[in-house]
Amino acid sequence: MDGAKIVVMYPYPKDVDAFERAYTEEHAPMVTARNFPGIRKFVATRVLGTPDGSPPAFYRIAELYFASMADLQAAAASPSAQPVVAHAVSISSGGAPIVLVAQEDAKTF
Repeated sequence: MDGAKIVVMYPYPKDVDAFERAYTEEHAPMVTARNFPGIRKFVATRVLGTPDGSPPAFYRIAELYFASMADLQAAAASPSAQPVVAHAVSISSGGAPIVLVAQEDAKTF
């Protein structure tokens, strides 16, 4: 599926248990089609490590998928998305989350 997505990378938190609780119980449930009109898929990933065994720079990565860049932009600008974005920033105790906008060039096997 070619499309567009928002990628949110959360730095390793100061308190993993507190972050995990806030992320899974409060934040992830806020990522809905009601708050992000046009969202097609939400993927929440927990980073387990790095190939060389060093500590990972990021603890969680979230991906919000949309059919097009126009759909992504409309959803991100919607009033219902603003509290979700603010919550993402407020729970990120390891520093501000990194937010990227990406367009996919998908290949299916």
